[in-house]
Amino acid sequence: MRTIAIAKRVTKELLRDKRTLMLMFLAPIFILFLMKLVFSVNSTTDVKVATVNVNENLITQLDKTSHLTTKKYDSTKKAKEALSDQKVDAIVQSKGADFQVTYANIDASKTKAVKSAFKMSLLANSMQEMKRVLKPLGAQVSQPKIHQKYEYGNSDTNFFDKIVPILMGFFVFFFVFLISGMALLNERTSGTLNRLLATPVKRSEIVFGYMLSYGVLAILQTLLVVLFTVWMLKVEVVGSIFYVILINFVLALVALAFGILMSTFAKSEFQMMQFIPLIIVPQIFFSGIIPLDTMAKGVQAISYVLPLKYAGDALSGVVMSGDGFIKILPEIGILLLFLVILTILNIQGLKKYRKV
Repeated sequence: MRTIAIAKRVTKELLRDKRTLMLMFLAPIFILFLMKLVFSVNSTTDVKVATVNVNENLITQLDKTSHLTTKKYDSTKKAKEALSDQKVDAIVQSKGADFQVTYANIDASKTKAVKSAFKMSLLANSMQEMKRVLKPLGAQVSQPKIHQKYEYGNSDTNFFDKIVPILMGFFVFFFVFLISGMALLNERTSGTLNRLLATPVKRSEIVFGYMLSYGVLAILQTLLVVLFTVWMLKVEVVGSIFYVILINFVLALVALAFGILMSTFAKSEFQMMQFIPLIIVPQIFFSGIIPLDTMAKGVQAISYVLPLKYAGDALSGVVMSGDGFIKILPEIGILLLFLVILTILNIQGLKKYRKV
């Protein structure tokens, strides 16, 4: 009977906590809905190939490949600029009887698709040439050699190499969000924040004080994550490691502001944990780990309101393409905009506990 009485009491407390009930039942549905949107996509990725001095017959064979398109360039320089700007995924260049194929290699699946398509197209083109020129003789034509070059990594580059810059940003975001939110919530529930609000200190000063203190920790965490990824995991960074640290630090500040904001809506650490499916999980789906170009346009739009998407783009650009500050400036600017908006919301959110 005592067990039943305790169970009744706990059940009544749960029923009073509408927010917990809502998160318990709606969060799984929300995540499943997101997964439906994300994974109901094409299983193949569109690939773009630049061609330089390649004969029309071979280009025609390449264009017959499903999900592959070609674009002719007048010079190798222009083709390399397109490759650098990620407008194409590979360059096929004719050099006498042989071919030079240069892969961006940012996405190992696209590199593999280009390799397979080019070999099949080259074989089909050679068969046509043999029938046309040497039909009655049955002689053999020597196959052209394919010289391969990789702008990033090498032939062993795999899927992990593609997602590791994004994962780097994700772990920075996740742990800073969780720790900052939990810490401020603990100060609020313990009464420390209320005592602080009883002093003449301004709400903005409180928010900036918390952000400054946790910002120092965020710097240390960012340095640890980046240096471990680069030196211990042996991840190749084409660009400047300083830019990698800078992007992760700005993202950490955004996560810090996000965590503080969410803590104002949570009444307990349990409720703070329940925000993870709503805040963190969508960041994973739309960060670029799953190629956004395979999703429907309407689904892609969700990514534009998530900070990790911009951090992931900037980190991938620096790590894999060697992007400089000018190229990553738009993404950093958007992350700073997130930071400003979240900071203002945090200052306004403290009105809940003190009006001035």
